[in-house]
Amino acid sequence: MSSHPSPAELLQMVKAVIPPLSYSRHKGQAGRVGVVGGCREYTGAPYYAAISSLRVGGDLATVFCTQAAATAIKSYNPELIVLPCLDEGNAVSSVTAVLPRLHSLVIGPGLGRDAAVLKTTTRIIEAAKGRNMPMVIDADGLFLVTDNPSVIKNYTKAILTPNKVEFGRLYEKVCGGKPNPENPVVSLKQLCQQLGNVTIVQKGEMDVISDGKNGKAGNDVFSVHLKW
Repeated sequence: MSSHPSPAELLQMVKAVIPPLSYSRHKGQAGRVGVVGGCREYTGAPYYAAISSLRVGGDLATVFCTQAAATAIKSYNPELIVLPCLDEGNAVSSVTAVLPRLHSLVIGPGLGRDAAVLKTTTRIIEAAKGRNMPMVIDADGLFLVTDNPSVIKNYTKAILTPNKVEFGRLYEKVCGGKPNPENPVVSLKQLCQQLGNVTIVQKGEMDVISDGKNGKAGNDVFSVHLKW
């Protein structure tokens, strides 16, 4: 892969993750995604995360949110399964009971920073790790990881998606000091290695992706310049 994939190469990458239509499949075989997020203040982020999984070919999307967020999220689109349980006393058991029916998790969109909810989310991450589930961690999920990096350390099925500010906070917590703005690939590789080779997508004008195994463009580390 070149350091700057062409539009045709990017299109092929996108096509590769979209399941083809087939009469031989039944509902659920093309992907079942769980989104852990959504609170009274933030209802849009978990909705967009869940509905996007359906728009690219997934079959089912389940949002695990707080009670105050459920009505708003349900009203956005009836296609979503919405379980308002994150702020209940039995939240962990409610979510873990559904995990066997899911293929992957998105953790953090609109989660908020309520201490009890973050503690619940930490236990959900641990349960998902026990099932070897892939997970994407974003937004307030990154706040959780920055506060407690050990929750995802060495779990290579985790993908973190920080923006510039979130990346800087996580880098400072894990590596000490500040990332090198002149060589973002080196800083990203270093952070990935310190976290046990988790994959990190550092978002920005120039997106940089690494799992920490390589230090130059063309292999496991590459940069994509996106024009919107």
